[in-house]
Amino acid sequence: MTTAAHPPIYLDYAASTPLDRRVLDAMLPLMVEDGLHANPASSHGPGFRARAAVEKARAQVAALIGAEPGEIIWTSGATESNNLAIKGALEFRGLTQAHVVTSRTEHKCVLDTCRHLETRGVRVTYLKPGALGLVTPEQVIDALTPDTALVSLMWVNNEIGTVHEIERLAPLLRERGVLFHVDAAQAAGRVAIDLSQVPVDLMSLSAHKAYGPKGIGALFVRRRPRARLAPQIHGGGHEQGMRSGTLAPHQIVGMGAAFEILQREGAAEAQRLAALRDRLWAGLQSLPQLHRNGDPMRSAPHVLNVSFEGVEGESLRASLPDLAVSSGSACSSATQEPSYVLRALGRDDELANASLRFSVGRRSTEAEIDAAAARVCQQVRRLREISALWD
Repeated sequence: MTTAAHPPIYLDYAASTPLDRRVLDAMLPLMVEDGLHANPASSHGPGFRARAAVEKARAQVAALIGAEPGEIIWTSGATESNNLAIKGALEFRGLTQAHVVTSRTEHKCVLDTCRHLETRGVRVTYLKPGALGLVTPEQVIDALTPDTALVSLMWVNNEIGTVHEIERLAPLLRERGVLFHVDAAQAAGRVAIDLSQVPVDLMSLSAHKAYGPKGIGALFVRRRPRARLAPQIHGGGHEQGMRSGTLAPHQIVGMGAAFEILQREGAAEAQRLAALRDRLWAGLQSLPQLHRNGDPMRSAPHVLNVSFEGVEGESLRASLPDLAVSSGSACSSATQEPSYVLRALGRDDELANASLRFSVGRRSTEAEIDAAAARVCQQVRRLREISALWD
């Protein structure tokens, strides 16, 4: 049993990352009484200084992804960004005879947004990935119709880590005049992104997946050619009229600092995380009948998803209180159902339920990885010995 003195080994960085101390240090001056507390929309000295801090952070976020600062719109997180991108693009275009292409393995906030649009008359095509979780550019292009207004496809899958071929697909959609939205919550800082070269129109970002604070995110909205959106929150016309509401400078500055750190350190960090992920996978190899979910040749460095034959999923997770791991997306965990992502890959309910998503991060160590692998192997063997599922 874990205690305060011995907390569980944290291997759930894909769900949320701890706040980097350097990010906290950047935020503190905006959180104290004599700091930058003014409304950044105010027309006086303190307001101008708060606005300058916001604009510096906007430039920091833009720099990581090869964008212009004016193409960054602040939101409350990737869920709001995805909603604004998809609903906003469709509503600006007009919902009549509109068609959207997405995949069955997108984040719930994309799938639920698309299902909402279906109730308003929009037609949506949900592409089925291959067995390794990859939706190919050819699949997307084949699904287009003359009425296709938008394609929405995540850069990195949050459950299995598969990296989609965004660089290859984006030019094909640009040639056909179809808007392209990408959920990059798991990709920023972990895979190279340069929107000055890759013609994505809309891209969603999150701070708390990148060692920044919760409650803040951003949406990249391309200026040339301009991607046009209908706002989802109306008010004072903030954020170029796309997202009204008083900005939260302390959270914004935190996101800027987190992304600036990733710009400096992200490439080296990604190499280290990939080595830890591979070390964990190697440490599980003493167990027979393992299934790695996702494409090992196109995998984000921080995610490893494994299914274990011959064990019951709830029992497996209950046997690992000393490990902070998940069975899939934290946003879907309340349903207690097998992962819809793994089922879309062809896993049956039993195997999809008996899966663990390990995600490593900035504070992960080799010693933690070795201890986690040993603990999982021990518990899987124990459960198999008493399981009617294991022959």
